[in-house]
Amino acid sequence: MQHARHEPTYPPGGYREILKVAYPLMISMGSFTLMQFVDRMFLAWHSSVSIQAAVPAGILSFTFVCGFMALAGYSNTFVAQFMGAGDPAGCSRATAQSVFVAVLSWPIMLALIPVGHLVLRYSGHAPAVLEEELIYFNILMIGSVASPLGAAVSGFYTGRSKTLTTMTATVISNLVNLVLDYALIFGNWGFPAMGIRGAAWASVIASFVLPAILLVLYFSPSTNRAYRTRATFRWDTALIWRLVRFGSSSGVHLALDVASFGIFVLLTGRMGEVALAASNIALSINMLTFLPMIGISIAAATVVGQYQGKRQSHHAETAAWTALKIGIVYMTVIGITYILFPTFYLSFFTDRTGDGLTLEQLYPVGRILMIIMALWGLVDAANLVLSGALKGAGDTRFVMLFSLALAWGLLVPGQLILVYVLDQGVVVAWTWTALYIFAMAIGFTWRFRKGTWKSIDVLGIERPIQPDRPGAEALVVMD
Repeated sequence: MQHARHEPTYPPGGYREILKVAYPLMISMGSFTLMQFVDRMFLAWHSSVSIQAAVPAGILSFTFVCGFMALAGYSNTFVAQFMGAGDPAGCSRATAQSVFVAVLSWPIMLALIPVGHLVLRYSGHAPAVLEEELIYFNILMIGSVASPLGAAVSGFYTGRSKTLTTMTATVISNLVNLVLDYALIFGNWGFPAMGIRGAAWASVIASFVLPAILLVLYFSPSTNRAYRTRATFRWDTALIWRLVRFGSSSGVHLALDVASFGIFVLLTGRMGEVALAASNIALSINMLTFLPMIGISIAAATVVGQYQGKRQSHHAETAAWTALKIGIVYMTVIGITYILFPTFYLSFFTDRTGDGLTLEQLYPVGRILMIIMALWGLVDAANLVLSGALKGAGDTRFVMLFSLALAWGLLVPGQLILVYVLDQGVVVAWTWTALYIFAMAIGFTWRFRKGTWKSIDVLGIERPIQPDRPGAEALVVMD
């Protein structure tokens, strides 16, 4: 049974609509940012070796997981477009296929553990750092299925603009992580002091909280009555093929994009202890801007997907530009604090045990890296929002090909030349990364303005195209 949908009383694609979807996602990502920030801060207090090991190993594990997470999380776009097309049962059918994809990805991720060992051993980090990297990486990979599973079920809620639900579940999950961090890293409340091993297990345990909460709600009687979640929880070959067809490009893009950035992080380990620690700390601080911006990106993908489901590309376009303006304002405010108050941020990661790095050691390099972050953050807003909008419309192939061309044709070769041939330091390496981010922004802006995405049909069902101009004839397209 299809339920009547009430059109919003505010302008389509305007600030109120975007913020209604975005602010819970920003809070969700903000809570994750806070959790990661405190996690890294605890590890820095515990040992300078731990903070050097956590970021490279964490990024490497995310590299192996994020492709499957993006593929399963593409349920968000399908749910959004089914919702726009007025098909509630389609929302649950798409979610079920994403859950199957998430579960089937687990053995593949576990099989990648030996590859991760080779990468970490080849990175050339100090033996003490490598030892902790391997510990952290192994534990995170054991629980790797939680991320794609959480992404798959979250798409059912975010795609319908029910972002308050995902916000609540995410905040609970992150609070669990923080509590376990405090208990397991330092050995509080009767737990053994496990250091980086404790941080890893805290992350794994907490990562299952999000999908557990959402799955309970997903199969609840009220949701089942509205969306037939139990009856539609079965394999659908045609739909899963469409999910893989559109979502795999998103997954490959994210995995190889993160991998290219991971190479940049691993290479900083060859620049000395201070350079590696300062770079990892700056990247940890950068989560304050990057992860909430992911929330705005998901909001852009959601609203664009919903309007594309209704075949109203003009409103979808408005929504994307609105989301970009919100992102730029957010990035500007946070970036100003990076420039004005670097000591405030860096002081959270300075030595508390007597065997680590001091603020005086970190500040000269850390201050410059934070200025670079503030500048690239403004441009990265366009990358995150417009790539999200393109993926919400189904233009995943361009996003993948363009991103990979720049990442592996510009970022990685440039970093390798800077480190191995020119023997440059961490500031030059970060500057090159900033240039790569600028180039990405130019490409995504051009592609979105071109408007090719408006004619893409993700669902493959016959729907009228709403005219962009009054008096234009409605058309019907098939995939």
